[in-house]
Amino acid sequence: MEGHITMSKKELSRLEIISKVIEKRLKQREAAEMLGLGIRQIKRLCKGYNLCGAKGLVSKHRGSISNHRLSSTIKQQVIDLIIEHYRGFGPTLAAEKLREKHAIILSVESIRKIMIEANIWVTRDNRLKRAYQPRYRRPAFGELIQIDGSEHAWFEDRAPKSTLLVYVDDATSKLMAMRFVPHESMFTYFQVTKEYLLRYGKPLAFYSDKLSVFRVNQKSTEVDGENITQFGRALSELNIQIICANSCQAKGRVERAHKTLQDRLVKELRLRGISTIEEGNAYLPEFIADYNKRFGKEPLSKVDAHRPLLPNEDITRILCCQEDRTLSNNLTIQYNKIKYMIEDTLQNRKLKRKRVTIYDYDDGRVEIYAGKRQLNFRLFYDKITTIDPGAIVCNKRLGTMLEYIKNMQEQNPQHRSQSVPSHSHLGLTHGVTAKRRLKKAAAR
Repeated sequence: MEGHITMSKKELSRLEIISKVIEKRLKQREAAEMLGLGIRQIKRLCKGYNLCGAKGLVSKHRGSISNHRLSSTIKQQVIDLIIEHYRGFGPTLAAEKLREKHAIILSVESIRKIMIEANIWVTRDNRLKRAYQPRYRRPAFGELIQIDGSEHAWFEDRAPKSTLLVYVDDATSKLMAMRFVPHESMFTYFQVTKEYLLRYGKPLAFYSDKLSVFRVNQKSTEVDGENITQFGRALSELNIQIICANSCQAKGRVERAHKTLQDRLVKELRLRGISTIEEGNAYLPEFIADYNKRFGKEPLSKVDAHRPLLPNEDITRILCCQEDRTLSNNLTIQYNKIKYMIEDTLQNRKLKRKRVTIYDYDDGRVEIYAGKRQLNFRLFYDKITTIDPGAIVCNKRLGTMLEYIKNMQEQNPQHRSQSVPSHSHLGLTHGVTAKRRLKKAAAR
């Protein structure tokens, strides 16, 4: 090459091909195809090479000032305004304020480049990452149980995606309980927690993420005037602490277990031809035993921190949705868009305008109590129970409702809502299964 010429890779490849054209070793048409140019452009390059050598192939615009380059005056004005008024603002917000307040119209990327050059903005890649330092295991078995749900294609293409609820002991990394469910919800966690408590007893604390099942993320959502979820209320009655982690790294035991399960468990399910949630749940005890044998650790302390359930702790009634309602003058209450009529007796008439508690169980049963006394009731069907296209469904029931709708549509694509039978066909009952009656009525 002549002198000191800086050439790009693109220009170097052109130099090799154009030199072959000049030496008659390559036709112009072939060179045009190789470089993706027209023959006219090849002729221009050959002319430049003959006149100036390799320098003739270098772009004439190199080193020249761009027509769109911002003047140093505007750059300095932007920097001064940001430092004076908008320190700590991001490029997007700073660009908006400069446009609104100072009539400086520049793109967000231009503002970003100016801020980076002036060292008043640090890109995400250059920011110091937070250091997640390791935490020692809890010494005792049952002292801290990490719980989480992992949505994954557990059955691969043999079934839709589902969620695996996982309970891991912090001291031993052992799997304490697992269950496949369609979706994470309050009731699914109630079911797995009930199985856990019946088998092991009460741990000192559960460690979870900030899912709305465990933590009230809106200040307006309260239970009995307290900022607590139904799951938190149930654990409080059982004297079990619920702790919410600030990050995924904080509950690393269960997060690392998810990665192992998404590898090993998926392959075990494939080898056994398991493709349904029911079959998967039946296999899980065998998998848990093998997993704990392979990956379980010995705790530092030999003390088992689990506490036995007390005789007065009815976990079936505790691990359910409990909501208070005020009984009307005509002995009715509304819950989940259903009206319940309490039996008209002399004893029940004294409960007018008094608070009663509704117990909503995961199997669909509903019971109503006034203190410790269970009340007989029946369902009253009116317009409030009519399901229309804009029906409001509680978030905790959304997954179940979608599965129900899907099954109904698959069974009868031409299904239309039928008239609901009058309440005279429904007698008084203890713990009547309200949702099942609604489904039967809709099926008619």
